[in-house]
Amino acid sequence: MRQFAVIGLGRFGSSVARTLAEKGYQILAIDISEQMTQDISDEVTQAVCLDATDEKALRSVGTENVDVAIVGMGTNLEASILTTLNLKEIGIKEIVCKAVSEDHKKVLEKIGATKVIQPEREMGVRVANSLVSTSVIEQIELSDESSIVELIPPKQFIGKSLREVDVRAKFGVNVIAVKRKIPSASKKEEEEIVNVSPKAEDIIKKGDILIVLGSNENIEKLKQKH
Repeated sequence: MRQFAVIGLGRFGSSVARTLAEKGYQILAIDISEQMTQDISDEVTQAVCLDATDEKALRSVGTENVDVAIVGMGTNLEASILTTLNLKEIGIKEIVCKAVSEDHKKVLEKIGATKVIQPEREMGVRVANSLVSTSVIEQIELSDESSIVELIPPKQFIGKSLREVDVRAKFGVNVIAVKRKIPSASKKEEEEIVNVSPKAEDIIKKGDILIVLGSNENIEKLKQKH
């Protein structure tokens, strides 16, 4: 099982650390604030108070043994950059960093971050998409050009098979899964099932949610069918 180091225990970092810990992963949580490390110490494998811009301090707690390091100190740009450089020097193969701007993101990518995320921007995109399109349940941007979208199917799709609607030929997107609610065993409430890699003959039913992959331009064309 992969081991994680989460450095910077603000709202973003602590949320990542707690979520990974709940899934059973070993977490080394690091922050310069003793209060931050104390607050999370009972929920992670190890919580350490130290200055992550000090490479020797990072090495002293066995950081080189983790598989993935998450740098969550977005607002302190200097600390974020120096910590990323230290992790690269230590030899961490996968370094995920939080960035607060495009320039910050570019710098982190140039110095060795394997993935850079902008939580505020990504959440803003999701909220905006949900406001302008009532058909979109969720949208995850894979890049500036493509996304995965949870989409309520247009009325004209209901009762037809995926082959009949043929969104790949007509809109240039792919249906990669279909979510559907079915009665639970207790019949008191519904449970959600996900049909991954649905077949061409599968019928789209009312209440289904299509999970679609494609370019943002083509997804917009599909949204306009509503």
